[in-house]
Amino acid sequence: MMTTERLDQIRVGGDVPRHVAVIMDGNGRWARQRGLPRHLGHREGLKSVRETIEGAIEAGVEILTLFAFSTENWNRPVQEVSALMGILQLYARKERAELKRQGVEVHVLGQLDRIDAQTREAVDMFVDGTSGGTELRLNLMISYGGREELVRSARLLSERVAQGDLDPADIDEGMLSDTLFTAGLPDPDLLIRTSGEYRISNFMLWQMAYTELYISSVLWPDFGREHLFEAVLDYQRRERRFGRVEAP
Repeated sequence: MMTTERLDQIRVGGDVPRHVAVIMDGNGRWARQRGLPRHLGHREGLKSVRETIEGAIEAGVEILTLFAFSTENWNRPVQEVSALMGILQLYARKERAELKRQGVEVHVLGQLDRIDAQTREAVDMFVDGTSGGTELRLNLMISYGGREELVRSARLLSERVAQGDLDPADIDEGMLSDTLFTAGLPDPDLLIRTSGEYRISNFMLWQMAYTELYISSVLWPDFGREHLFEAVLDYQRRERRFGRVEAP
């Protein structure tokens, strides 16, 4: 099926997921299959980031969240971490103006105090340079881990309790959600994971309680908008019940 045909089907197929999250997996395997160093796989994956963003805009997705660098990734070899930070800086410089033109507003979420000063400067320029975009909100999750995020939330709430500003009995789901990096955003409707792996890898553990999962066998550097459209079409064929059932 042609990409345009998939897009036409999406437009008549029902509700489009408002918030799509993506675990971009398979860069290393893509490079290894070609006898290339891992960092070239990560760099090639930038093309898929561009394709996915443009496809999300075409499909009518409002929020796109990309898992770009996890807290566990800090444990990778120093050379690879340095290369990843360099790629992030390159992406911020090269894509800022184009994303601004497309109406994409970039947000970078995670433990940003762990990244180096040069990368932080590039991130800040990226965010500031795309502020005000109304076509798509793009969340780049950098130095992010779901368990770490929940620990951070527990600390923030416990500090309020210790200060006497909060009664523990008043803590509810909404209050905890307000302490997450994604505060104020709807939970993802659809999670796409590439490379055929069936796990969520410590990603948005709280937010994905009722997210629909779609596993693609395609390695991330080969992922294009046609694959995004396939995932959206699959989502449109599902019945989301959020734990409820219809009365007989």
